[in-house]
Amino acid sequence: MTEMGGAVAALGAEIAVEAVDPAGAGSLHEEILGKLRRFLVEGSLPDGARIPERTLCESFGISRTPLREALKVLAAEGLVELLPNRGARVRSYTETDIRELFEVMGGLEALAGRLACENITDAEIAAVEKLHYEMYASYMRRDLPSYFKLNQLIHKAIVDAARNATLAVTYDNFATRLQRVRYNANRENHKDRWGEAMREHEQILDALQRRSGVELNDILYRHLMNKQAAALRYRHDHPAQAAD
Repeated sequence: MTEMGGAVAALGAEIAVEAVDPAGAGSLHEEILGKLRRFLVEGSLPDGARIPERTLCESFGISRTPLREALKVLAAEGLVELLPNRGARVRSYTETDIRELFEVMGGLEALAGRLACENITDAEIAAVEKLHYEMYASYMRRDLPSYFKLNQLIHKAIVDAARNATLAVTYDNFATRLQRVRYNANRENHKDRWGEAMREHEQILDALQRRSGVELNDILYRHLMNKQAAALRYRHDHPAQAAD
């Protein structure tokens, strides 16, 4: 069995166990969507690779209709590209796409940090601190999926604390499009980028605790630009598959 086939089979078994739970019978679509999203974000298929619909359907024990419904949602999120009459493939962003997306995301997160320092409560800071130390534990275990999930929760908590609905909606739109790119950036090994990101998060937490908006603004923008550089290096080392 290929590495991709093994990953699909393992994911299918996980969904199958959850799908037979009567309590979750009405949420099969959400289960498939969530697991398929994670499967794509965590890089089980390379950029530009065709989505193996038949293999996934067999592994999940479902027809193509619910799978294709999930793929439509993921296409709207920017993880998948739908091909007319030819299925779907993993979305591949160009270097220009990555630069532009991170530039906008950096601006959004910087603004969120400044506003959060004006509006965040002590309880919210404590919640971010708890997430931070859970993330650090994941980093020490080299558990990238857990680390990434907690990392995203921290960034989202800062955005929520900004108390700006327009900012939150715009952020969510860009965050979904960058999920896979940001995940892969953590795999980039140039000068221990993962460790560098963890140290940047220490600075983020410290500035947030002191409610230093200007400082947090600068730290978050620099954090996103460093992530951009790592994402570009990863893309250079892992070129997308040629479209057929």
